[in-house]
Amino acid sequence: VQLQASGGGLVQPGGSLRLSCAASGSIFSINAWGWYRQAPGKQRDVVATITDSSTPNYADSVKGRFTITRDNAKNTVYLQLNSLKPEDTAVYYCNAHNVRLATAPHAYYDYWGQGTLVTVSS
Repeated sequence: VQLQASGGGLVQPGGSLRLSCAASGSIFSINAWGWYRQAPGKQRDVVATITDSSTPNYADSVKGRFTITRDNAKNTVYLQLNSLKPEDTAVYYCNAHNVRLATAPHAYYDYWGQGTLVTVSS
């Protein structure tokens, strides 16, 4: 299973970006998705998560500005970033949690994407 994240870039404060993360491979199901971010010199923190029933949860710092959604048919998760601030600058990582494989449906795995850089600067 591979996770491919995309959509990062340079944006001015107040701008928007949409991140995508697509999982490929012999996937039976993905229980939950998460987006995390890591700024230079800081630890990786959770930004948003979404359950298998599409219930979202957000870090306080992004509530009302970011929206996480998922497309189960495409094994893809999205993160819409609005009203971006310089402090949102970080590498954003996607995580697929409790993934069941078609070849081993009774086991659960976690996978991480490679990260996509978001830079908010004027």
